[in-house]
Amino acid sequence: MINEWENDIGGVLFSEDDIKAMVDKVAGQISKDYAGRNPLLVVVLKGSMIFAADLMRAMTINSEVDFMIVSSYSGTESTGVIKIIQDLRTDIKGRDVIIIEDILDSGKTLYRLKNMLETRDPSSIKICTLLDKPSGRKADISADYVGGLVGDEFIVGYGLDYDQKYRNIPYIGVMRNS
Repeated sequence: MINEWENDIGGVLFSEDDIKAMVDKVAGQISKDYAGRNPLLVVVLKGSMIFAADLMRAMTINSEVDFMIVSSYSGTESTGVIKIIQDLRTDIKGRDVIIIEDILDSGKTLYRLKNMLETRDPSSIKICTLLDKPSGRKADISADYVGGLVGDEFIVGYGLDYDQKYRNIPYIGVMRNS
């Protein structure tokens, strides 16, 4: 049986095993850096949900989780204006915060989100991303924890989407005609 998306994917960029290795690497770094602490993982929905779930299971430390839904896109272009659709329910004052993101691309949204959260007086804020696309960067921001690097391809799968589709693909693939 062929999957619906098979004709749309031009190739596999990261296999399920590759992704597991990236998640384990990042989880190990975070577990070491936050040993004996209880960081709050701020999961930026929707794309980060799968990565965040796997990351939390791979971590060997206690942590808490909360979710945000933010948007800065109109179609496929980032507007740079952040809209909070769902805010945190947890007070982050004095907390170690780790923002969990699926991909750091232009950085515009993450830059504004981090600055906004800093006004809430956390003890620290770090950024964790499964994938980093440095060639797309338009804001002065970088991640503290990175699973892997990607080029200019348009990628989907493992939570990453195109028009809300392809999030359920268990690998990360390159869209045809991207």
